[in-house]
Amino acid sequence: MVKAIRVHELGGHEVLKWEDVEIGEPKEGEVRVKNKAIGVNFIDIYFRKGVYKAPSLPFTPGVEAVGVVTAVGPGLTDRQVGDIVACSGRPLGSYAEELIIPANKIVPVPPSIDPVIGASILSKGMTVQFLLRRCFKVEPGHTILVHAAAGGVGSLLCQWANALGATVIGTVSTEEKAAQAKEDGCHHVIIYTEEDFVARVNDITSGDGVDVVYDSVGKDTFEGSLACLKLRGYMVSFGQSSGTPDPVPLSALATNSVFLTRPTLMHYVVTRDELLEASGEVFAKVASGFLKVRVNHKYSLSEAAKAHADLENRKTSGSIVLIP
Repeated sequence: MVKAIRVHELGGHEVLKWEDVEIGEPKEGEVRVKNKAIGVNFIDIYFRKGVYKAPSLPFTPGVEAVGVVTAVGPGLTDRQVGDIVACSGRPLGSYAEELIIPANKIVPVPPSIDPVIGASILSKGMTVQFLLRRCFKVEPGHTILVHAAAGGVGSLLCQWANALGATVIGTVSTEEKAAQAKEDGCHHVIIYTEEDFVARVNDITSGDGVDVVYDSVGKDTFEGSLACLKLRGYMVSFGQSSGTPDPVPLSALATNSVFLTRPTLMHYVVTRDELLEASGEVFAKVASGFLKVRVNHKYSLSEAAKAHADLENRKTSGSIVLIP
């Protein structure tokens, strides 16, 4: 038996229960991993609430972790006991001391990457990689708007986009988060609790608007984000921390002939090669110092409910990690 967080009913953070579970031994094509650190992502909250559908109830949430391989299923020759590996994406289940996972869903972690850093960066880093490189290709001269600029993904987005030569505008909720966003490469920081971000973007861009908006907030920012776009701009809605955006008539996109997409990481790492390429690039950029990883909050795995509550109540910045 091992300890894990289990969800028996959908709802608030209080439905996260600390329980004993039996996981067994790995079957063909699987490995058993003892987790060293577990990443917390907003998608975990979506599954807990039922915004995204888990395969069944009860379930163990979590899409990201770094650990050591403790057992290898029959037929596997490219995985060994003692390997340090990371997982990101489906299947769910990383909020556990140990888990069984398909070997094709794990990636090697370079020795230079601390497990806590690896667990805090993989999902977020691969998200940023596809947002900037494949969803909309950010280039020098572009002006971009990043909501939640001090969050786990937002922090990395600002750093990476700044390095690509873009002018970065970020929104945050507090002065403290504004200071962090500036450190991470934001050229203009808007405290949305004190000023209208649409008006400020209009001022900053002299009325031209931005090339692309990266919006993980959803309901509270969606319409304003559309209003910030320049002619033929790109609206990238990749999250909904404030709730699902209200329906938008197709005709609303005609105002500036804008493009709208709702991407998800899982559709950008479909193949094994895509997963290895994306994870390899993220780990390389961390190892080289290109990306600064902010692990601002650590909780024990048994405190997952508190971690969720703090994340939902905007008490956090940077990345959150659970330690088994």
